[in-house]
Amino acid sequence: MAQSRKVIITCAVTGAGDTVDKHPAMPVTPAQIAAAAVEAANAGATVVHCHVRDPLTGKGSRDPVLYREVMERIKASGVDVIVNLTAGMGGDLDIGPGETPTAFGPNTDLVGPLARLVHVEELLPDICTLDCGTLNFGDGNLIYVSTPAALRVGAKRITELGVKAELEIFDTGNLWFSNQMIKEGLLNDPIFQLCLGIPWGAPADTTTMKAMVDNLPAGVTWAGFGIGRMQMPMAAQAILLGGNVRVGLEDNLWLDKGVPASNGSLVERVVKLIECMGARPMTPAQGRVKMGLKARS
Repeated sequence: MAQSRKVIITCAVTGAGDTVDKHPAMPVTPAQIAAAAVEAANAGATVVHCHVRDPLTGKGSRDPVLYREVMERIKASGVDVIVNLTAGMGGDLDIGPGETPTAFGPNTDLVGPLARLVHVEELLPDICTLDCGTLNFGDGNLIYVSTPAALRVGAKRITELGVKAELEIFDTGNLWFSNQMIKEGLLNDPIFQLCLGIPWGAPADTTTMKAMVDNLPAGVTWAGFGIGRMQMPMAAQAILLGGNVRVGLEDNLWLDKGVPASNGSLVERVVKLIECMGARPMTPAQGRVKMGLKARS
């Protein structure tokens, strides 16, 4: 009998978006974020993807002290899980209104590519993300900025640190440039995350995901996800196309209509989906082998 294909489950436990007031139990403090990561791991997650938030305001943060506490708490729990830290903070540019575009707004948090990696340099997680392009973010004047020059600097530094890069792909041009960085030798066997449904990047539909998958480098490890109600449909689509999945409160707040999700409940649901499709979740130990990561210390 053929062995079941194994699927990596990433759980993005909190994110940095304006979701704290929209969910009754969004993880905010390092203790809550670490507990959410442990909950996800116990439910079957292979990888936990972690942002941190200012404990007082709930807004996304780049503070290495907060990241350190999250990682220390996850390690102290004794639960085995692969830790993926975002390195996407520090790219927000809030364009000024009307005819004053250079009067940048209060949501601006724009720093250089190495400043976005300070916590990665200090903590050396298993994986860190690299957001691979500039994106109109929502319907207002917010732009996420990640230029080719900055991406080359960031990719080179992540490789020098020996941290596995997860390339977050929000549109087809992001994928095109990611392939270019691989050709230039800036990245060593990165993994790819296809991020669908974020306005205004790539839409969450079968045609778009298939087009992206067709342009991935041969043999790479990849995953795909959709946000909101498209979280589970895009997970199913990724599995059908031979990829891996991502769920979690960063991307979707609801388990069912009117029923708030938890990270654990979303992982449990995608485990059932994977198993119904004839596959099996990958353990963290198996994930380390698959992605070429160091064994757990």
